[in-house]
Amino acid sequence: MRIRRSLAAVITTAALAGLGLTGATTAAIAATHAAPSGAAPTRGECEDGGGKVDLATGTCKGGKYDGQMID
Repeated sequence: MRIRRSLAAVITTAALAGLGLTGATTAAIAATHAAPSGAAPTRGECEDGGGKVDLATGTCKGGKYDGQMID
């Protein structure tokens, strides 16, 4: 649900800024992927983001947190 609200906000902001449909789509795609940050996602956040936890490597596979270490 939080992702849908974020997407709606990004598209609305982009449309109001005059980026047009192509720019709004690019902005929305960029907003759906989490940038690596100092805080590692939890197991629940990985799964909520559409990924699966790889217990062998301790990383999130697929989804929003793909390739990030799990806290």
